[in-house]
Amino acid sequence: MTKPFMFLTCLIPGPSNPKANIDVYLQPLIGELQQLWSEGALTYDISMKQNFVMRATLMWTINDFPAYDMLSGWSTQGKLACPVCMDGNKAFTLKYGGKNSWFDCHCRFLPHAFRRSKKGFTKNRVVKDEPPILNGEEVWGLVHNIPRVIDNAHTKLFGYGVSHNWTKRSIFWDLPYWKDNLLRHNLDVMHIEKNFFDNVFNTVMNVKNKTKDNEKARMDLAIICQRSDLELVPHNNGKMKKPKANYCLTSSEAKKVCKWIKELKMPDGYASNLARCADVNRGQMNGMKSHDCHVFMECLLPFAFSSLPDHVWKPLTELSQFFKGLCSNTLRHDELVKLGENIPFIKCKLERIFPPGLFDSMEHLPIHLQMMGDFKRTVKNKARVEGSICMSYLHRETTYFCSHYFKTISLFNRSQRNEGAKLNDVVTTTLSISNQLGRSSGKAQTHWLSDAERSAFLHSNSILEEDPISQTRIHGEFPEWFRAYAIDKENGVTDPNLLSLAWGPNSMVKTWHKYYINGYKFHTKAWSQGKKTINSGVYVKGVTGGGENDFYGVIQHIFELEYYKLPHKVALFYCQWSDPRRN
Repeated sequence: MTKPFMFLTCLIPGPSNPKANIDVYLQPLIGELQQLWSEGALTYDISMKQNFVMRATLMWTINDFPAYDMLSGWSTQGKLACPVCMDGNKAFTLKYGGKNSWFDCHCRFLPHAFRRSKKGFTKNRVVKDEPPILNGEEVWGLVHNIPRVIDNAHTKLFGYGVSHNWTKRSIFWDLPYWKDNLLRHNLDVMHIEKNFFDNVFNTVMNVKNKTKDNEKARMDLAIICQRSDLELVPHNNGKMKKPKANYCLTSSEAKKVCKWIKELKMPDGYASNLARCADVNRGQMNGMKSHDCHVFMECLLPFAFSSLPDHVWKPLTELSQFFKGLCSNTLRHDELVKLGENIPFIKCKLERIFPPGLFDSMEHLPIHLQMMGDFKRTVKNKARVEGSICMSYLHRETTYFCSHYFKTISLFNRSQRNEGAKLNDVVTTTLSISNQLGRSSGKAQTHWLSDAERSAFLHSNSILEEDPISQTRIHGEFPEWFRAYAIDKENGVTDPNLLSLAWGPNSMVKTWHKYYINGYKFHTKAWSQGKKTINSGVYVKGVTGGGENDFYGVIQHIFELEYYKLPHKVALFYCQWSDPRRN
């Protein structure tokens, strides 16, 4: 969603948020949504040059887990915290840990031998099926008699925490179409992913005071599971000794992970500076934000924990791939169905490894998984966060409204990050290779092409489709044949683009250290020395005689070729290639 279409309707201070009473502040918004549905709003259609009545509907809300409580009316605290399973979950309270655990709550989602396993889970066989998911009509049948917050004082309902977790009837049910929506409240996957990652990462790294594998967890483990190798052992001094678990790294291994993160270079703009979070001496990561956890979970976790035993490493890698598939730019229905089928297996594998104390509500929510950043960047006074956001929003909204009355003024002329060449700056030709929306950056250097380089730079692929059988002959003979054929007037070649290619590029070319194209920044390997990020790696899917192959390379030089007669400038990355199939 872009800035002009983001509306700040209500801003609630965090320390004094109204919790369930948020419905009082949402009344104006709900009233406008009801009007948009029943009466509509007169809107001008610029394409048809006429007015029409526009009607709109609220599809769903997107929020983190605590906000789900305030908006939906189902409390996300206690053993009935899951708003999907409701009273059908099997969560229980740990005797020594004192917290609610969703351990062994996922075998019921599987037609699998895990149901009969007593050693890996809670010493009991699972016979129940997964809890049914209620549709909108069924949920409305449960809440229609529950009082609204705006009608009377907020009181705890009979049966709360035992048979249900309803605290109110949400004001969203006042919308006439709300019960017909397939989805009403969506959970923020980044919030769940960060909490899941923090628990798993701190447990594997054995971070003091943050790990879920503490002495109380081992005491609960002895009661719930049959894992004698992990139970506390009496020591000679009268204290209990905690045996090392195979899912925990040693102190030296944890320090190696932090050192690897400290020296790791990632593409520009892909992640923040993770090196600032790595504490090599203590062997732990500190101050990781949501996006840092997002990148680590989906890309780095399989490599960071590669020293773990296979039976531990594989489920963690599958968990990483689950979140990576769920957060991919393109989602297909069949892939989502497969993710939904795989996550119960992954959760059950993790339950056979980690103690019950690890599995709180955040570890349970992925079983159901199917833009505040712009506002946060406007904060200038951290002592008055809400005031800063409001003043910035009002200033931007007023400026944008006034801009409609000044035709020659545009508020959206700032160049985007890593922006290439403007469309108006590129001379369009019939050859796609010459229509690149890229731009060079930095100080140019001059390079004279040798005869061998000029021959290699003749773009035979722009003229002739590749035939795997004759590739050797094409690369060896086609450039000279094409040049002789094109300059022979008897052949009638008059297209200036073909003639320009036939003559080849100028011998004098410019070389650059950086180049921007398609929203990405590329630079040479030499330029990346001493930098915190690296953008010299490239990947190409090529077609050879044996079929499709993946090629990986590192940019050594960036050439900008110019051709005779026509103002063509073609950027060429000179790379050092490696074959992943060989050493």
